[in-house]
Amino acid sequence: MPNLRVKTFVILVFILMAFSCSSPDSKQAVLKAELPLHLEEYMDAANIVGSEVPEHVPAAVEWSFDKSQPDWKPVVPLERSLKPIQTTRTKDALRLILTTENRRGGIYIDLPDWHREDWAYILVRARTSDKIGSIWPGFNLRKPSEITEARQNIFPYTSEHIAVIKDGSVHTYLMRADWSWGLKREGPWKQLGIMVSASKSASIDILSVSVVPKEAKYAAVPVGVGTEVRSDAYRRVLYNHAPGQIEYLIRVPKKGRLDVGLGVLREDVPVTFRITAKQKGSKAKTLIEETYTNKEKWAQRSVNLSSLEGKTVSLTLEVDAERAGTVGLWAAPTITGIRTTKKPNIILYIIDGAGADYMSVYGYNRRTVPNIERLASEGAVFEHAYSNSTYTKASNPSFMTSLYHSILGGDKSDTDPLPDQAVPMAEHLHRAGYQTAVFTSNAYCGTMSSFDRGVDWLREKGAELHSTSSKDLHDDFWKWREGYPGGPYWVHFQTTDVHVPYSPVAPFSGLFVTPEQRELLNEWTRKLRKVAGLWEERFKNAGINRIEYHNIVRGLYDESMAHQDCQIGQMVERLKARGEWGHTLFIVAADHGSNHGIFLFDPLPWSLVFPLFRSFDTRIPLIIVWPERIAPGQRFSQPVSLIDMLPTILELAGLPPAEVAQGQSLAPLLLGKEGWESRPVIFDEFIVNPNTGKLTGSIEVIDGRWGASLRINPSPDREIHYGDRNRPAPLLIYDIWNDPYCLVPLNGKRPDLVKKYTQFLEAKWKEHQELAKHFSRSGEVPLTPEQLRTLRSLGYIK
Repeated sequence: MPNLRVKTFVILVFILMAFSCSSPDSKQAVLKAELPLHLEEYMDAANIVGSEVPEHVPAAVEWSFDKSQPDWKPVVPLERSLKPIQTTRTKDALRLILTTENRRGGIYIDLPDWHREDWAYILVRARTSDKIGSIWPGFNLRKPSEITEARQNIFPYTSEHIAVIKDGSVHTYLMRADWSWGLKREGPWKQLGIMVSASKSASIDILSVSVVPKEAKYAAVPVGVGTEVRSDAYRRVLYNHAPGQIEYLIRVPKKGRLDVGLGVLREDVPVTFRITAKQKGSKAKTLIEETYTNKEKWAQRSVNLSSLEGKTVSLTLEVDAERAGTVGLWAAPTITGIRTTKKPNIILYIIDGAGADYMSVYGYNRRTVPNIERLASEGAVFEHAYSNSTYTKASNPSFMTSLYHSILGGDKSDTDPLPDQAVPMAEHLHRAGYQTAVFTSNAYCGTMSSFDRGVDWLREKGAELHSTSSKDLHDDFWKWREGYPGGPYWVHFQTTDVHVPYSPVAPFSGLFVTPEQRELLNEWTRKLRKVAGLWEERFKNAGINRIEYHNIVRGLYDESMAHQDCQIGQMVERLKARGEWGHTLFIVAADHGSNHGIFLFDPLPWSLVFPLFRSFDTRIPLIIVWPERIAPGQRFSQPVSLIDMLPTILELAGLPPAEVAQGQSLAPLLLGKEGWESRPVIFDEFIVNPNTGKLTGSIEVIDGRWGASLRINPSPDREIHYGDRNRPAPLLIYDIWNDPYCLVPLNGKRPDLVKKYTQFLEAKWKEHQELAKHFSRSGEVPLTPEQLRTLRSLGYIK
């Protein structure tokens, strides 16, 4: 199994190697802003002056458990029936002991009211040979007044859950200190917890816990590029140390402007930001000079360059401070001018969990999406579009890279990075000059999945109410456009309006579910929580009609969809009012569908092994509109999938294709040209078995009327992948025309199809395995001696 120092390697190599700086002796190139000019992308064309790393970098705070650490105490569970986990001292560690009665727990320490924004990473050194599942940090214990039936988490904020290696050796696990699951951070950092979980009795030794300050993150090189968060916005930053200058030669475009955010790491040392422009043979002109100290917010600034249009100037970004080595952050420094390109703006609008089966534009019997219906009439509708997986964490990396889930390594933990060789959509567009932004309320669509790569602005915080997330995300989008009004731009929305829990609001609440039905649903839900057993058994034991229960749930889903539809309609109207609609490529899709639980369990021997391609699970909307290029009123019946999205967008934008892509462009279909051929739709969804290191999951196909599902490396442990023990055969075959919910496999009736698709999918799996050899996540190769020496010199690895 690959060594899970992966996480440590990923971010520390970012510290050490992902930065670039130029030689001051190099001949400077003149940069032209024919498209948005991202200054951080042109470090090799910059002249660097000063910007020396400080001699003394703040040290990490470390607790070593080779000696007693009485301030670390067991976390007390919120459930009164549970006791804290047991701890005991070993020669060099603190051993955490989990039992069958309490398979989740940890330790915590009180902190002197730190601020999480000041800290970069948490490093935990640990070892185990037992089946510990994952390890993660928690922040700030809950108070009793904060605890409700629906929020039984010990910590209100938690960071990444990382899979634990069980080889008995010491491993270092790295997690972000300034990030937590989708919630807004408030107040000081008062407690740090280290939590673990297991499927049965197990123990793990904690050798040390370290917290690394932000300033150390920027001490690897004097000038570089990274990602930094302020006010829930992750920004792509160019940074340098005071006193220091970054100088570019720029040909200023017509109506030129420079948009940039200013940021600092600490408030006790003010940083002066200065931008100057100098023509050859003249004195430098100061365009902006500002001293800034607010470490919690970005200061968004715009510099008017129109007086210099057409001229070549030396543009200098300078930071100064009383303390040498203080870091200044330049967030997404971008020069734009009057729009001359014919490349479209691109809005990829993903409705998380939106099933085509529940949208009136696809024939659903409730008119849930009248605005999307009107939108569809302006462009093209794909009748049979599919996601390639059934959940966000597997689906998004696939369609963002046009590579199947197994190629990218499958699921190991919450924060699997993209392989270094896989280029996500944002990075393709950013390299081509697009301004890029991501607005999502699903954490799996942001930094947890490396989707900050190539992104100028990323907002990934959760919404106060899932069912109104689109309004929050749209507000943030328009704020971003105020700060960066140039074009073209690429934006990825991923809303959670129709994601559980469903909480529709007026005027959509009540469209399909009466107040009495909502109260009945709440009463039934309370009953189900008190009844033990499997889902089907709980309904029976509680005396609740399962069909009626889920029909009410479906009604709430439909009401939430109506809210989402309204928000999309308002966005389209605003784009039209601003004059942007004609040159905007607008795509509505979903990462997967939704079944509302109605078919979770059925009285059939294969009921726990439904295939991925069930209609409500993976049939999704796909609507593509571009008024200037795509003819309105088109509907395509050919089967396509999200794996085709990246090739399609690149071709429509007139950009080179990705080096490796498993999808095919839909542009020929959309533009009425030759060059597209129908092919089977492939589904691919895998997890990494922590006991064997092998991928386990399904590779599947829809080919005309037939759907086939092949299990790969099935595990007898149902906790690894439910249903493996219940599957009657490695491959199941279905007639999806007559059985779209895949309730009755045809294996006994059609052995010819079983043979045909077993051979087809086995061959396809071999292809995927071969291609996967060319994609490796950071850390699946050992650190070099030089990297180890550097990390040790910074005190992060012993």
